[in-house]
Amino acid sequence: MAAKEPPFFIGWGKMPAALRDFTIGIGLGLVVLLALAGFMVAATQNDPGDGAVLGGAAAVGVLEAAPYPVLHVTDSESFAAGTALLLSGVGKRGVEDRAGSLDGKLVAVKGVRLARGEIEGVQVSPGADGMVEADGAAARPVAADLGRWRITGEICDGKCLNGAMRPGTGLAHKACANLCLIGGAPPVFVATGRVDGAEFFLLGNADGGPVTQEVLDHTAVLVEAEGRVERRGGIHVFLIDPASVRLAR
Repeated sequence: MAAKEPPFFIGWGKMPAALRDFTIGIGLGLVVLLALAGFMVAATQNDPGDGAVLGGAAAVGVLEAAPYPVLHVTDSESFAAGTALLLSGVGKRGVEDRAGSLDGKLVAVKGVRLARGEIEGVQVSPGADGMVEADGAAARPVAADLGRWRITGEICDGKCLNGAMRPGTGLAHKACANLCLIGGAPPVFVATGRVDGAEFFLLGNADGGPVTQEVLDHTAVLVEAEGRVERRGGIHVFLIDPASVRLAR
C-alpha cells in the first residue's frame, strides 16, 4: 500500500484541511502572543496619573504673562475662582505671542480643558476669540516669596503633562518635551517632595523670564536644581538657577 503523501498547497488550488487547521492555529497563536506582549509592555510603564482632556472650557481672569502665560480665574463655569490655568496653544506651541499685550489685564479665554493632579490648563482656541481682553479690571495675585530651595524632580512640558498626552519615559519622552518647550509650552517642574504643599511648579528663569537652553538640556530626567520659590495665587513658581541644575544622585 502506497504511503500517504503530505498535504501540499499551491496558490490557485484549494487549501488541504490539514494545512488550513494548522494555519488557523498559527494565526490565533500569534494574535494571543501579540496581545500578551502589548499587555506586558504597558504593564511596565509608569502610572501616568489622572491627567485628562476634559472637553471645552471658558474662563475670565487676570493674565500673567511671565515667565509663561497663566490665567488667574475670576469667573468661570468650568473652574473655581482663584484657579491658576497654564495656557498653551494648539500642537506643540505656546501662546506667548498672544499674551504679551494682555499682561495684567482681565482676559477671556476659551479652548480645551486639561488637568493633572494639582495643575490645570487650557489649550487656547486658535481663533481670534480664543484669547481676548474682557470688560472690567482685576488685580493679579501678589507673589509670596518662599525663599531659596534646592529641589529634586523632573522638568516636563506643562501641556502634555497636563493631560494632552500620556507621559512616557526615555528618549522619546525627552524629545517630545523639548519640542513642546521650544515651541513655547510652559515648563513644569514635578518635585519628588512637596514645598509649601506643592508638587507641581511652573518653571521660570532666575530673572523671572522663560527658561534657557541650559535648562532644556535636562528635561525628562531626575535632576536637582536650586532657585527661588514663589506662590502666586493658585500656582507655585520655581525660578531656577540654570547653573545649579545637575543629575540627581
